[in-house]
Amino acid sequence: MRAPDADGHFIRNRSRNRNRKWQLLLLLLLDEEEERQQQWEDRQQALAHLQWQHQHARRQKWLQNYYSQLQALYADLDVLESYRLRRAHVAAAALGAAVSTQQSVHRRLWVKNRSQAWWAKCNHPDFPDEEFHRSFRMSRATFNIICDQLAGAVAKENTMLRAAIPVEQRVAVCIWRLATGEPLRLVSKRFGLGISTCHKMVLEVCAAINDVLLPKYVQWSSAERLQQVTQEFEAMSGMRDVVGALYTTHVPIIAPKINVAAYFNKRHTEHNQKTSYSITLQGMVDVRGSFTDVSIGWPGSMSDERVFEKSTLYRRGLSEDLRGMWVVGGPGYPLLDWLLVPYVQHNLTWAQHAFNEKVAELLQVARSAFSRLKGRWKFLQRRTEVKLQELPAVLGACCVLHNICEMHNEGFDPELHFEVVDDEMLPENINFPITAMQARDAIAHNLLHNVHAGSFL
Repeated sequence: MRAPDADGHFIRNRSRNRNRKWQLLLLLLLDEEEERQQQWEDRQQALAHLQWQHQHARRQKWLQNYYSQLQALYADLDVLESYRLRRAHVAAAALGAAVSTQQSVHRRLWVKNRSQAWWAKCNHPDFPDEEFHRSFRMSRATFNIICDQLAGAVAKENTMLRAAIPVEQRVAVCIWRLATGEPLRLVSKRFGLGISTCHKMVLEVCAAINDVLLPKYVQWSSAERLQQVTQEFEAMSGMRDVVGALYTTHVPIIAPKINVAAYFNKRHTEHNQKTSYSITLQGMVDVRGSFTDVSIGWPGSMSDERVFEKSTLYRRGLSEDLRGMWVVGGPGYPLLDWLLVPYVQHNLTWAQHAFNEKVAELLQVARSAFSRLKGRWKFLQRRTEVKLQELPAVLGACCVLHNICEMHNEGFDPELHFEVVDDEMLPENINFPITAMQARDAIAHNLLHNVHAGSFL
Protein backbone atom coordinates (compact mmCIF):
# COMPACT_ATOMS: atom_id res chain seq x y z
CA MET A 1 0.00 0.00 0.00
CA ARG A 2 1.12 3.58 -0.80
CA ALA A 3 1.53 6.12 1.83
CA PRO A 4 -0.97 9.01 1.84
CA ASP A 5 1.70 11.56 0.96
CA ALA A 6 2.83 9.47 -1.98
CA ASP A 7 -0.75 9.23 -3.26
CA GLY A 8 -1.26 12.93 -3.01
CA HIS A 9 1.92 13.62 -4.91
CA PHE A 10 0.90 11.19 -7.65
CA ILE A 11 -2.49 12.78 -8.02
CA ARG A 12 -0.95 16.26 -8.36
CA ASN A 13 1.45 15.05 -11.06
CA ARG A 14 -1.37 13.54 -13.07
CA SER A 15 -3.31 16.78 -12.78
CA ARG A 16 -0.34 18.82 -14.03
CA ASN A 17 0.22 16.46 -16.96
CA ARG A 18 -3.42 16.79 -17.92
CA ASN A 19 -3.22 20.59 -17.86
CA ARG A 20 -0.15 20.55 -20.08
CA LYS A 21 -1.93 18.39 -22.65
CA TRP A 22 -4.86 20.80 -22.74
CA GLN A 23 -2.53 23.77 -23.14
CA LEU A 24 -0.70 22.08 -26.01
CA LEU A 25 -3.99 21.18 -27.63
CA LEU A 26 -5.21 24.77 -27.27
CA LEU A 27 -2.01 26.13 -28.83
CA LEU A 28 -2.38 23.74 -31.75
CA LEU A 29 -5.96 24.88 -32.28
CA LEU A 30 -4.93 28.53 -32.15
CA ASP A 31 -2.18 27.91 -34.73
CA GLU A 32 -4.61 26.16 -37.01
CA GLU A 33 -7.14 29.00 -36.64
CA GLU A 34 -4.49 31.62 -37.38
CA GLU A 35 -3.35 29.67 -40.44
CA ARG A 36 -6.95 29.40 -41.71
CA GLN A 37 -7.40 33.15 -41.12
CA GLN A 38 -4.23 33.93 -43.09
CA GLN A 39 -5.35 31.69 -45.93
CA TRP A 40 -8.73 33.42 -46.00
CA GLU A 41 -7.09 36.89 -46.14
CA ASP A 42 -4.78 35.73 -48.95
CA ARG A 43 -7.78 34.49 -50.93
CA GLN A 44 -9.57 37.82 -50.38
CA GLN A 45 -6.54 39.79 -51.58
CA ALA A 46 -6.20 37.59 -54.63
CA LEU A 47 -9.92 38.02 -55.38
CA ALA A 48 -9.66 41.83 -54.97
CA HIS A 49 -6.66 41.92 -57.30
CA LEU A 50 -8.55 39.95 -59.92
CA GLN A 51 -11.50 42.34 -59.61
CA TRP A 52 -9.21 45.37 -60.00
CA GLN A 53 -7.59 43.87 -63.10
CA HIS A 54 -11.01 43.20 -64.56
CA GLN A 55 -12.22 46.75 -63.88
CA HIS A 56 -8.99 48.25 -65.26
CA ALA A 57 -9.38 46.25 -68.45
CA ARG A 58 -12.99 47.42 -68.80
CA ARG A 59 -12.02 51.08 -68.17
CA GLN A 60 -9.15 50.91 -70.65
CA LYS A 61 -11.43 49.43 -73.26
CA TRP A 62 -14.02 52.18 -72.62
CA LEU A 63 -11.39 54.92 -72.96
CA GLN A 64 -10.15 53.44 -76.21
CA ASN A 65 -13.68 53.41 -77.57
CA TYR A 66 -14.22 57.02 -76.42
CA TYR A 67 -10.97 58.14 -78.06
CA SER A 68 -11.97 56.42 -81.29
CA GLN A 69 -15.33 58.23 -81.22
CA LEU A 70 -13.58 61.58 -80.68
CA GLN A 71 -11.30 60.95 -83.61
CA ALA A 72 -14.27 60.14 -85.78
CA LEU A 73 -16.06 63.29 -84.58
CA TYR A 74 -13.05 65.49 -85.30
CA ALA A 75 -12.75 63.97 -88.73
CA ASP A 76 -16.37 64.86 -89.40
CA LEU A 77 -15.77 68.40 -88.13
CA ASP A 78 -12.76 68.78 -90.42
CA VAL A 79 -14.90 67.76 -93.33
CA LEU A 80 -17.61 70.25 -92.33
CA GLU A 81 -15.04 73.05 -91.85
CA SER A 82 -13.46 72.44 -95.23
CA TYR A 83 -16.94 72.45 -96.77
CA ARG A 84 -17.75 75.72 -94.99
CA LEU A 85 -14.51 77.33 -96.19
CA ARG A 86 -15.22 76.29 -99.76
CA ARG A 87 -18.66 77.85 -99.50
CA ALA A 88 -17.15 81.06 -98.05
CA HIS A 89 -14.61 81.26 -100.86
CA VAL A 90 -17.32 80.75 -103.43
CA ALA A 91 -19.47 83.45 -101.79
CA ALA A 92 -16.55 85.89 -101.67
CA ALA A 93 -15.74 85.27 -105.29
CA ALA A 94 -19.38 85.81 -106.21
CA LEU A 95 -19.48 89.05 -104.21
CA GLY A 96 -16.28 90.30 -105.87
CA ALA A 97 -17.69 89.52 -109.27
CA ALA A 98 -20.91 91.34 -108.41
CA VAL A 99 -19.03 94.40 -107.14
CA SER A 100 -16.77 94.52 -110.18
CA THR A 101 -19.79 94.59 -112.52
CA GLN A 102 -21.55 97.44 -110.71
CA GLN A 103 -20.79 101.14 -110.79
CA SER A 104 -21.53 101.68 -107.08
CA VAL A 105 -21.85 99.68 -103.90
CA HIS A 106 -24.69 100.07 -101.43
CA ARG A 107 -23.85 101.49 -97.99
CA ARG A 108 -22.71 98.83 -95.54
CA LEU A 109 -25.18 98.29 -92.72
CA TRP A 110 -22.43 97.37 -90.25
CA VAL A 111 -20.70 100.77 -90.50
CA LYS A 112 -21.93 103.28 -87.96
CA ASN A 113 -23.22 106.42 -89.62
CA ARG A 114 -21.30 109.43 -88.22
CA SER A 115 -21.47 113.01 -89.31
CA GLN A 116 -18.34 114.50 -90.89
CA ALA A 117 -19.88 117.90 -91.47
CA TRP A 118 -17.34 119.75 -89.29
CA TRP A 119 -14.34 118.40 -91.17
CA ALA A 120 -16.07 118.91 -94.52
CA LYS A 121 -16.56 122.57 -93.58
CA CYS A 122 -12.91 122.99 -92.50
CA ASN A 123 -11.65 121.25 -95.61
CA HIS A 124 -13.70 123.41 -97.95
CA PRO A 125 -11.67 125.94 -99.99
CA ASP A 126 -13.95 128.77 -98.81
CA PHE A 127 -13.20 128.11 -95.14
CA PRO A 128 -11.46 131.24 -93.70
CA ASP A 129 -7.73 130.78 -93.31
CA GLU A 130 -7.81 132.61 -89.97
CA GLU A 131 -10.15 130.02 -88.51
CA PHE A 132 -8.13 127.21 -90.05
CA HIS A 133 -4.99 128.62 -88.43
CA ARG A 134 -6.77 128.94 -85.09
CA SER A 135 -7.87 125.30 -85.29
CA PHE A 136 -4.67 123.68 -86.55
CA ARG A 137 -1.99 126.23 -85.48
CA MET A 138 -0.90 126.70 -89.10
CA SER A 139 -2.12 128.02 -92.40
CA ARG A 140 -3.75 125.84 -95.00
CA ALA A 141 -0.69 126.20 -97.24
CA THR A 142 1.62 124.80 -94.54
CA PHE A 143 -0.92 122.07 -93.79
CA ASN A 144 -0.97 121.07 -97.45
CA ILE A 145 2.84 120.92 -97.54
CA ILE A 146 2.82 118.50 -94.60
CA CYS A 147 0.14 116.35 -96.27
CA ASP A 148 2.10 116.20 -99.52
CA GLN A 149 5.27 115.12 -97.75
CA LEU A 150 3.48 112.47 -95.65
CA ALA A 151 1.24 111.12 -98.41
CA GLY A 152 3.50 108.21 -99.27
CA ALA A 153 3.75 107.09 -95.65
CA VAL A 154 0.16 107.46 -94.40
CA ALA A 155 -2.00 106.94 -97.50
CA LYS A 156 -4.19 103.82 -97.58
CA GLU A 157 -5.74 102.06 -100.54
CA ASN A 158 -9.45 101.53 -101.05
CA THR A 159 -10.71 98.02 -100.41
CA MET A 160 -13.62 96.11 -101.83
CA LEU A 161 -15.80 96.97 -98.82
CA ARG A 162 -14.42 100.29 -97.58
CA ALA A 163 -13.15 103.56 -99.00
CA ALA A 164 -9.84 104.70 -97.51
CA ILE A 165 -9.80 107.81 -95.33
CA PRO A 166 -8.02 110.63 -97.24
CA VAL A 167 -4.52 111.71 -96.26
CA GLU A 168 -5.72 115.23 -95.42
CA GLN A 169 -8.24 113.92 -92.91
CA ARG A 170 -5.68 111.58 -91.33
CA VAL A 171 -3.18 114.39 -90.85
CA ALA A 172 -5.92 116.74 -89.62
CA VAL A 173 -7.00 114.25 -86.93
CA CYS A 174 -3.42 114.02 -85.65
CA ILE A 175 -2.71 117.77 -85.69
CA TRP A 176 -6.06 118.60 -84.08
CA ARG A 177 -5.42 116.09 -81.31
CA LEU A 178 -1.94 117.53 -80.64
CA ALA A 179 -3.11 121.14 -80.90
CA THR A 180 -6.15 120.92 -78.62
CA GLY A 181 -5.37 117.93 -76.41
CA GLU A 182 -9.03 116.92 -76.70
CA PRO A 183 -10.00 113.44 -75.48
CA LEU A 184 -10.32 110.87 -78.22
CA ARG A 185 -14.09 110.62 -77.79
CA LEU A 186 -14.45 114.31 -78.71
CA VAL A 187 -12.00 114.00 -81.61
CA SER A 188 -14.01 111.02 -82.82
CA LYS A 189 -17.26 112.96 -82.68
CA ARG A 190 -15.76 116.01 -84.42
CA PHE A 191 -14.29 114.09 -87.38
CA GLY A 192 -17.03 111.48 -87.65
CA LEU A 193 -14.68 108.54 -87.08
CA GLY A 194 -14.38 105.77 -84.52
CA ILE A 195 -12.45 106.36 -81.30
CA SER A 196 -10.00 103.52 -81.97
CA THR A 197 -9.62 104.72 -85.55
CA CYS A 198 -8.67 108.23 -84.38
CA HIS A 199 -6.20 106.86 -81.84
CA LYS A 200 -4.58 104.67 -84.49
CA MET A 201 -4.39 107.59 -86.92
CA VAL A 202 -2.64 109.81 -84.38
CA LEU A 203 0.02 107.18 -83.71
CA GLU A 204 0.49 106.36 -87.40
CA VAL A 205 0.84 110.00 -88.46
CA CYS A 206 3.23 110.74 -85.57
CA ALA A 207 5.35 107.76 -86.57
CA ALA A 208 5.38 108.97 -90.17
CA ILE A 209 6.39 112.47 -89.06
CA ASN A 210 9.33 111.00 -87.14
CA ASP A 211 10.38 108.78 -90.03
CA VAL A 212 9.90 111.23 -92.90
CA LEU A 213 10.03 114.79 -91.57
CA LEU A 214 12.21 114.70 -88.44
CA PRO A 215 15.48 114.06 -90.36
CA LYS A 216 14.60 117.01 -92.59
CA TYR A 217 13.34 119.59 -90.10
CA VAL A 218 15.19 118.71 -86.86
CA GLN A 219 18.81 118.31 -87.84
CA TRP A 220 22.23 119.58 -86.92
CA SER A 221 23.00 122.74 -88.85
CA SER A 222 25.40 122.72 -91.75
CA ALA A 223 28.69 124.61 -91.53
CA GLU A 224 27.20 127.52 -93.45
CA ARG A 225 24.13 127.60 -91.22
CA LEU A 226 26.28 127.35 -88.06
CA GLN A 227 28.21 130.43 -89.11
CA GLN A 228 24.96 132.28 -89.59
CA VAL A 229 23.67 131.10 -86.19
CA THR A 230 26.80 132.24 -84.37
CA GLN A 231 26.51 135.67 -85.99
CA GLU A 232 22.88 135.96 -84.92
CA PHE A 233 23.66 134.95 -81.33
CA GLU A 234 26.62 137.34 -81.22
CA ALA A 235 24.44 140.19 -82.43
CA MET A 236 22.00 139.40 -79.64
CA SER A 237 24.38 138.92 -76.71
CA GLY A 238 27.89 139.82 -77.76
CA MET A 239 29.04 136.23 -77.07
CA ARG A 240 31.02 134.69 -79.90
CA ASP A 241 30.77 131.19 -81.36
CA VAL A 242 27.46 130.30 -79.67
CA VAL A 243 25.58 127.70 -81.75
CA GLY A 244 22.60 126.99 -79.53
CA ALA A 245 20.72 127.39 -76.24
CA LEU A 246 19.91 124.25 -74.25
CA TYR A 247 16.84 123.61 -72.09
CA THR A 248 15.03 120.61 -70.58
CA THR A 249 11.32 120.46 -69.83
CA HIS A 250 9.04 117.77 -68.42
CA VAL A 251 5.86 116.35 -69.95
CA PRO A 252 3.29 114.96 -67.47
CA ILE A 253 2.27 111.32 -67.78
CA ILE A 254 -0.01 108.88 -65.97
CA ALA A 255 1.84 106.83 -63.36
CA PRO A 256 3.29 103.82 -65.22
CA LYS A 257 2.69 100.30 -63.96
CA ILE A 258 6.37 99.36 -64.17
CA ASN A 259 9.30 101.24 -62.61
CA VAL A 260 6.98 103.94 -61.32
CA ALA A 261 9.60 105.46 -58.98
CA ALA A 262 11.85 106.35 -61.92
CA TYR A 263 9.17 108.62 -63.40
CA PHE A 264 8.22 110.33 -60.14
CA ASN A 265 8.84 114.08 -60.48
CA LYS A 266 9.69 115.40 -57.04
CA ARG A 267 10.05 119.04 -58.15
CA HIS A 268 6.65 119.18 -59.86
CA THR A 269 5.05 117.33 -56.96
CA GLU A 270 6.32 119.95 -54.52
CA HIS A 271 5.41 122.80 -56.86
CA ASN A 272 1.86 121.60 -57.66
CA GLN A 273 1.16 119.95 -54.30
CA LYS A 274 0.06 116.90 -56.26
CA THR A 275 1.85 113.67 -57.07
CA SER A 276 3.37 114.07 -60.52
CA TYR A 277 5.04 111.75 -62.99
CA SER A 278 6.78 112.86 -66.17
CA ILE A 279 9.22 112.18 -68.97
CA THR A 280 11.84 114.64 -70.15
CA LEU A 281 12.28 116.58 -73.37
CA GLN A 282 15.71 118.18 -73.87
CA GLY A 283 16.17 120.47 -76.82
CA MET A 284 18.76 122.82 -78.24
CA VAL A 285 17.42 125.74 -80.27
CA ASP A 286 18.89 128.33 -82.57
CA VAL A 287 18.32 132.05 -82.27
CA ARG A 288 14.92 131.72 -83.99
CA GLY A 289 13.70 129.13 -81.51
CA SER A 290 13.84 126.14 -83.87
CA PHE A 291 15.08 122.82 -82.52
CA THR A 292 18.40 121.61 -83.89
CA ASP A 293 18.83 118.70 -81.46
CA VAL A 294 16.36 116.85 -79.22
CA SER A 295 16.57 114.06 -76.65
CA ILE A 296 13.20 112.61 -75.64
CA GLY A 297 11.77 110.11 -73.20
CA TRP A 298 14.07 109.82 -70.18
CA PRO A 299 12.32 109.33 -66.79
CA GLY A 300 11.24 112.44 -64.92
CA SER A 301 13.25 111.63 -61.78
CA MET A 302 16.51 112.20 -63.66
CA SER A 303 18.24 115.55 -63.24
CA ASP A 304 19.01 117.81 -66.21
CA GLU A 305 22.66 116.78 -65.94
CA ARG A 306 21.88 113.05 -66.21
CA VAL A 307 19.48 113.57 -69.10
CA PHE A 308 22.15 115.65 -70.82
CA GLU A 309 24.76 112.90 -70.39
CA LYS A 310 22.39 110.45 -72.12
CA SER A 311 21.83 112.67 -75.15
CA THR A 312 23.38 112.64 -78.60
CA LEU A 313 24.46 116.24 -78.06
CA TYR A 314 26.74 115.14 -75.21
CA ARG A 315 28.28 112.42 -77.39
CA ARG A 316 28.74 114.98 -80.14
CA GLY A 317 30.67 117.15 -77.70
CA LEU A 318 32.84 114.24 -76.54
CA SER A 319 33.75 113.51 -80.15
CA GLU A 320 35.03 117.10 -80.44
CA ASP A 321 32.53 118.00 -83.14
CA LEU A 322 31.89 121.16 -81.12
CA ARG A 323 35.51 122.25 -80.85
CA GLY A 324 35.66 126.05 -80.99
CA MET A 325 31.87 126.34 -80.44
CA TRP A 326 29.69 127.04 -77.41
CA VAL A 327 26.32 125.77 -76.30
CA VAL A 328 24.66 127.77 -73.53
CA GLY A 329 22.77 125.96 -70.77
CA GLY A 330 21.21 126.69 -67.41
CA PRO A 331 22.69 126.09 -63.95
CA GLY A 332 21.48 122.48 -64.00
CA TYR A 333 24.11 121.56 -66.59
CA PRO A 334 27.86 121.04 -66.04
CA LEU A 335 30.45 123.51 -67.27
CA LEU A 336 32.43 121.92 -70.11
CA ASP A 337 34.91 123.02 -72.74
CA TRP A 338 31.96 123.52 -75.14
CA LEU A 339 29.05 124.13 -72.72
CA LEU A 340 28.69 127.46 -70.93
CA VAL A 341 26.60 127.76 -67.78
CA PRO A 342 26.06 130.74 -65.45
CA TYR A 343 27.95 131.38 -62.23
CA VAL A 344 26.00 130.10 -59.21
CA GLN A 345 28.12 131.19 -56.27
CA HIS A 346 27.24 134.18 -54.10
CA ASN A 347 28.96 137.58 -54.20
CA LEU A 348 29.51 137.70 -57.94
CA THR A 349 32.00 140.07 -59.48
CA TRP A 350 30.94 142.66 -62.04
CA ALA A 351 32.30 140.49 -64.83
CA GLN A 352 30.47 137.41 -63.58
CA HIS A 353 27.26 139.38 -63.18
CA ALA A 354 27.52 140.69 -66.75
CA PHE A 355 28.16 137.16 -68.00
CA ASN A 356 25.08 135.81 -66.20
CA GLU A 357 22.91 138.54 -67.71
CA LYS A 358 23.98 137.62 -71.24
CA VAL A 359 23.51 133.90 -70.57
CA ALA A 360 20.02 134.64 -69.25
CA GLU A 361 19.19 136.43 -72.51
CA LEU A 362 20.25 133.39 -74.51
CA LEU A 363 18.42 130.97 -72.24
CA GLN A 364 15.29 133.05 -72.66
CA VAL A 365 15.39 132.13 -76.35
CA ALA A 366 15.18 128.45 -75.37
CA ARG A 367 12.50 129.03 -72.73
CA SER A 368 10.41 131.00 -75.23
CA ALA A 369 10.76 128.20 -77.77
CA PHE A 370 9.54 125.63 -75.25
CA SER A 371 6.75 127.98 -74.22
CA ARG A 372 5.55 128.17 -77.82
CA LEU A 373 5.99 124.41 -78.19
CA LYS A 374 3.72 123.63 -75.24
CA GLY A 375 1.38 126.50 -76.05
CA ARG A 376 0.86 125.36 -79.65
CA TRP A 377 0.46 121.70 -78.77
CA LYS A 378 -1.74 121.47 -75.68
CA PHE A 379 -1.30 117.73 -75.78
CA LEU A 380 1.99 118.35 -73.91
CA GLN A 381 0.30 120.22 -71.06
CA ARG A 382 -1.72 117.43 -69.48
CA ARG A 383 -1.56 113.72 -68.90
CA THR A 384 -2.93 111.56 -71.70
CA GLU A 385 -3.93 107.95 -72.24
CA VAL A 386 -1.10 107.37 -74.73
CA LYS A 387 1.11 104.46 -73.67
CA LEU A 388 4.52 105.32 -72.31
CA GLN A 389 6.37 103.49 -75.08
CA GLU A 390 4.38 105.41 -77.73
CA LEU A 391 4.80 108.85 -76.17
CA PRO A 392 8.33 109.70 -77.45
CA ALA A 393 7.09 109.47 -81.05
CA VAL A 394 4.28 111.91 -80.23
CA LEU A 395 6.72 114.35 -78.58
CA GLY A 396 9.07 114.09 -81.55
CA ALA A 397 6.17 114.91 -83.88
CA CYS A 398 5.37 118.00 -81.81
CA CYS A 399 8.97 119.20 -82.14
CA VAL A 400 8.89 118.67 -85.90
CA LEU A 401 5.58 120.50 -86.29
CA HIS A 402 6.96 123.32 -84.12
CA ASN A 403 9.95 123.71 -86.44
CA ILE A 404 7.72 123.67 -89.51
CA CYS A 405 5.57 126.45 -88.04
CA GLU A 406 8.66 128.48 -87.14
CA MET A 407 10.19 127.94 -90.57
CA HIS A 408 7.04 129.09 -92.37
CA ASN A 409 6.61 132.07 -90.03
CA GLU A 410 3.31 130.85 -88.66
CA GLY A 411 2.07 133.36 -86.12
CA PHE A 412 1.66 132.42 -82.48
CA ASP A 413 -1.57 133.47 -80.78
CA PRO A 414 -0.73 135.23 -77.46
CA GLU A 415 -3.74 133.50 -75.94
CA LEU A 416 -1.89 130.22 -76.29
CA HIS A 417 1.01 131.39 -74.11
CA PHE A 418 2.12 128.72 -71.65
CA GLU A 419 4.43 129.49 -68.76
CA VAL A 420 7.23 126.92 -68.64
CA VAL A 421 8.00 125.96 -65.03
CA ASP A 422 10.86 123.50 -64.58
CA ASP A 423 12.94 124.09 -61.46
CA GLU A 424 16.60 123.59 -62.24
CA MET A 425 18.91 121.75 -59.86
CA LEU A 426 22.64 122.22 -59.54
CA PRO A 427 24.68 119.43 -61.17
CA GLU A 428 25.90 116.62 -58.96
CA ASN A 429 29.49 116.93 -60.22
CA ILE A 430 30.84 120.44 -59.67
CA ASN A 431 34.44 119.58 -60.49
CA PHE A 432 34.47 121.48 -63.75
CA PRO A 433 37.47 121.36 -66.12
CA ILE A 434 39.99 124.07 -65.39
CA THR A 435 40.19 125.00 -69.08
CA ALA A 436 36.43 125.51 -69.17
CA MET A 437 36.51 127.70 -66.05
CA GLN A 438 39.31 129.79 -67.50
CA ALA A 439 37.49 130.19 -70.79
CA ARG A 440 34.32 131.26 -69.02
CA ASP A 441 36.24 133.81 -66.95
CA ALA A 442 37.82 135.23 -70.11
CA ILE A 443 34.42 135.55 -71.80
CA ALA A 444 33.01 137.26 -68.71
CA HIS A 445 35.93 139.69 -68.63
CA ASN A 446 35.51 140.55 -72.31
CA LEU A 447 31.76 141.02 -71.94
CA LEU A 448 32.23 143.45 -69.05
CA HIS A 449 34.67 145.60 -70.98
CA ASN A 450 32.56 145.48 -74.14
CA VAL A 451 29.46 146.54 -72.24
CA HIS A 452 31.28 149.49 -70.72
CA ALA A 453 32.69 150.38 -74.12
CA GLY A 454 29.20 150.28 -75.61
CA SER A 455 30.14 147.79 -78.29
CA PHE A 456 30.87 144.07 -78.64
CA LEU A 457 33.94 142.41 -80.00
